[in-house]
Amino acid sequence: MFDSDVRTETGPTSPSLIRLVKAGDSAAWQQLAKLYGPLVYRWARQAGLQDCDAADVLQEVLRAVFNGIGRFHHGAPNDSFRGWLWTITRNEIRRFCNRRVSFPEAVGGSDAQRQLQQFPDAPDDSSSSRQIGDDLSIVHRALELVRGEFEQRTWQAFWRATLAKQPTSEIAQDLGMSDGAVRQAKYRVLNRLRELLDER
Repeated sequence: MFDSDVRTETGPTSPSLIRLVKAGDSAAWQQLAKLYGPLVYRWARQAGLQDCDAADVLQEVLRAVFNGIGRFHHGAPNDSFRGWLWTITRNEIRRFCNRRVSFPEAVGGSDAQRQLQQFPDAPDDSSSSRQIGDDLSIVHRALELVRGEFEQRTWQAFWRATLAKQPTSEIAQDLGMSDGAVRQAKYRVLNRLRELLDER
């Protein structure tokens, strides 16, 4: 028996989130902001900005991404959305710090400038644990985003087969599904995750 319980009205199912954002899809934009907003905020905090300043930078980065997404493309094999996002974030942090230095009441002066100079031109991918943490954080948010697109039984079949590594026959018996339906549920959720994360 085919388990066809995907709720298609809750989100885009296009193979490319970036393509949907470029086309003006507001749901895709919301997903993009939810996936990558926390990462941008963390980058701003790692640059030494306070909570409220990091939040301001995040808003400016999201505005820049929204206005510039039409110009983003994979021109070379090493081009990535995350790299493009990093460049925008780094530039916005620099602009923010430069604006603060120009105000007389700004705190930091040469200390702030020195800290800004230590902010790298590219994300530090040499730290594999940081990269893994970034990836896991994005995957976790993607799981939260797509969970609402599937009925509970489909989600449980996916979760138990993929993450809990339970045998298909055991899952099928517990959930009242066929073995094929369990495999199909796992495939559909994984496919949706790949669609959402294909621009990472």
